[in-house]
Amino acid sequence: MSLAEIKKKIETEAREEGGRILDKARSLVASINEEMNGEIKKIEQGYEDRFRKEQPEMLRRREIVAGLDVKKIELGVRQDTISAAFAGALSQLGSLQKDKYLDFVGSLLAKAVETGDEEVLVSESEKFVTSEWIAEYNAKTGKKLTLGKEKRPITGGFILKQGDIETNCSWDMLIRWIRDDIEADVVKRLFSA
Repeated sequence: MSLAEIKKKIETEAREEGGRILDKARSLVASINEEMNGEIKKIEQGYEDRFRKEQPEMLRRREIVAGLDVKKIELGVRQDTISAAFAGALSQLGSLQKDKYLDFVGSLLAKAVETGDEEVLVSESEKFVTSEWIAEYNAKTGKKLTLGKEKRPITGGFILKQGDIETNCSWDMLIRWIRDDIEADVVKRLFSA
């Protein structure tokens, strides 16, 4: 056999062997693809089954969260409404007619005064509690109260000061005290259907 024939025979055998290897590889790839497609379908089916089973629970949870969100919004609206009601009460205290305002301040002073020589602190915008009114109050009650020069950031009423001790009788504080006591009743009245 000549060298050319040997070369041709080796090439032919190599082509045949390469074809068999290639066919085997193609067959293996097709088998792997088929197996992978089967696995993909199993996984997809598993997720679909799981989703079908869990969907009602997921929807129930979403409803619960939505319900909580609605309740949170309702609570915020209720709190705003209650705050507005007490702010309205504070506004009404501030808009009392002079006689009623001073009568109320006088009754508060009668309850709050301890020694009779405290300093009465009022807000910058106070119109009715003046040095003259304090002098009249002192004459009627035998007290020695003085109107303090220091002004406080309150909406009305007063703060009694004796040394380092202060008694807050401002409208803000009175509304805060009353709110603690009657807020539950206000909620019932505002929101009972």
